[in-house]
Amino acid sequence: MRHIIKGICGVLIAMPALAAADEDYSAVEERIRALAPQTKSIAISETPVEGLLMVQIGGEIVYATADGKYLLQGRLMDLETREDLTEAAKTEVRRGVLESVDQSKQITFAPEAPKYDLMVFTDIDCGYCRKLHAQMAEYNEQGIAIHYMAFPRAGVGSPSYNKAVSVWCASNPQDAMTQAKMGNDPEPAQCVNPIAEQYQLGKELGVTGTPSLVTAEGRMIPGYVPPEQLRQRLDQLNGVSAAE
Repeated sequence: MRHIIKGICGVLIAMPALAAADEDYSAVEERIRALAPQTKSIAISETPVEGLLMVQIGGEIVYATADGKYLLQGRLMDLETREDLTEAAKTEVRRGVLESVDQSKQITFAPEAPKYDLMVFTDIDCGYCRKLHAQMAEYNEQGIAIHYMAFPRAGVGSPSYNKAVSVWCASNPQDAMTQAKMGNDPEPAQCVNPIAEQYQLGKELGVTGTPSLVTAEGRMIPGYVPPEQLRQRLDQLNGVSAAE
């Protein structure tokens, strides 16, 4: 007898039948560490699929067979509930990571009593990031607070990275951010800054492009979303009806 696992992309993987579940996953961890020797954190847990384990490698989620023979990358879906189990797991990972974020190092644009707080990973030179910032007043009117985190896509030491440093080190970071988003190069400035740290955090959370929006619950919303549509999406994620 064999178990067949069907992935979200329709990939079929046949595996030998497994014996009774064994909670000692040292063999699996050993093989994962051999593939990713620089990984600091590996967490292994069971999934609803018999013989399939979820492996958290830093901020990434992959799957492995309990015998440590096979590794699967992709999304695991519950076809009955249509729940994306992989995204749910990543949300929990992000929520845990968010607890370590120093909010004092963010550049914040917020209404007096925000309904929603979003961490937004941004690149100074990103076109859609600039479009988002140009509508900041509308986001705030929708009750959405924007807490900027730096994510220079070209990496540490790039021109975008240096601009981010200058913005965060400016005497008025909010004004410097607005000017930079309008295409004006910020006045060069240096200080002890969080840019490299925030960039690394973004990678750990799975940010691959900008803007990337992360809710307080750890949900990821990739890309630009207009203010009114973003408020509607946030309401839906939180089970808020249009009448409320």
